[in-house]
Amino acid sequence: MSISISEFISSHPSLSLLETRCSSMHHLRQLHSHLIRTGLARDLIATSRLLSFTATSPSGDLSYALRLLSHYPRPNTFMYNTIIRALSRSSKPDLALQLFVEMLYRDTSRPDRLSFPSVFSSYSLLGWVDGGRELHGMVLKLGLADDGYIHNAVLAMYATCGCVDEAALLFDECGDFDVVSYNSMIMGLARKGHVVEARALFDEMPERSVATWSSMISGYVRNGCDKEALVLFALMQGTGMQPNDNILTSLLGACANSSALDQGIWIHSYLENNDIELNPLMATAIINMYCKCGELDKALEVFDKIPDKALSTWNSMILGLASHGRYYEATDLFSMLQESGLKPDNVTFVGILMSCGHSGMVDEAKYYFSLMSQHYGFEPEIQHYGCMVDTLGRAGLLVEAEDLISKMPMEPDVAIWGALLSACRVHGNRELGDHAAKKVMELEARDIGKHAASSNILADCISSRLKIRKNGGRKERGGSMIEVNGVVHEFLAHGDFPMSHS
Repeated sequence: MSISISEFISSHPSLSLLETRCSSMHHLRQLHSHLIRTGLARDLIATSRLLSFTATSPSGDLSYALRLLSHYPRPNTFMYNTIIRALSRSSKPDLALQLFVEMLYRDTSRPDRLSFPSVFSSYSLLGWVDGGRELHGMVLKLGLADDGYIHNAVLAMYATCGCVDEAALLFDECGDFDVVSYNSMIMGLARKGHVVEARALFDEMPERSVATWSSMISGYVRNGCDKEALVLFALMQGTGMQPNDNILTSLLGACANSSALDQGIWIHSYLENNDIELNPLMATAIINMYCKCGELDKALEVFDKIPDKALSTWNSMILGLASHGRYYEATDLFSMLQESGLKPDNVTFVGILMSCGHSGMVDEAKYYFSLMSQHYGFEPEIQHYGCMVDTLGRAGLLVEAEDLISKMPMEPDVAIWGALLSACRVHGNRELGDHAAKKVMELEARDIGKHAASSNILADCISSRLKIRKNGGRKERGGSMIEVNGVVHEFLAHGDFPMSHS
């Protein structure tokens, strides 16, 4: 006599409890112990329910789920899919790939249409496009390439990994409108710097999701098109659609880069008025916005209100104080960071060394420079050497700065030689200045060659099969922006009149 799953669950009180009352790992462990005592721990349905809770519930425990899977003698496809999907959304997507390989070698499980999207997502997060290509080949051999769910996962993998040409080929195969495919393509193009093409796709979409607006706005900000990002957000507001965390964080970056203080204040107020909890990225973005707009006291006010500060939040505040020459406040904050239990990283030391340089604190800069390796155990990177050269140069210690450059474990870049050149001009050292200038010209000539080659590669990467309108993209002219009374005024090169944006 056959029995349905619901009947089986209702006939076992422990499983019914798991369905209705289990709200924590403590409860689940109690139920698991009960299943072991009653002999149900080897039951397929019972174990599947345990796995589902531990792997997918916010109160679950992925490590516990993996142990459950390893102890079950004959795990099936559902069990593997459940944990692979959870791992693909975690900080350990490489474990999802390992589990998928293990699944292939089991005689009790075979990957199905629900297995592959999570594996492609793992390759996307890791940036392992070669592995993604091999998996794509497997999908083609199994005849699953036409499955819409899998097709979008493959396209997203190529787009996320920067392979816009391969993504475009898949995009062209999409028959009916698919917002997921469009979003992946827009994101991929924007990440490669092709914002004109991304906007063309955006404009031709008959309907857009929040993810669509997020991809386009963040793409603009990532490529320095801050004005366009703010204008696009104004259009989004007209649709009545509510922005998500990613959009608001990107917009705060745009406000910071374009000194749009009033718009940044509006976004901050929006977050407060809607009781949106600040995650570390948002908190850092707000502080960075206020710092770049010159509102250091407001940034400190926000910083002080954050209960559990992430290291990125500390770094943003230290960098903000450093860039405005507030040395003592920056060093006080550095001491507080040390006392908080968090460990300073490379970015932290860039901020504190920058603060020393702007304030002429040479001995203090030397102390912090040595503190990196002697106390925290990591070697200075090129940015830290750049800060030290700048500090020594500002103080007129040109020979010492040149000696430090000669002892660097890596090749000095244009910024380092440029800092020395600037110091030589200020302090009148013609001979050393000529040497620094020669190095700057050599490195700039090399960079121009690399840039030309890179531009050719990117041009070839645009597929002729992209379904976009040609809208005559042109190189942006140089200019600057300033906000006055809530209006951002843009001043373009070659004497054009300023353009204003509300």
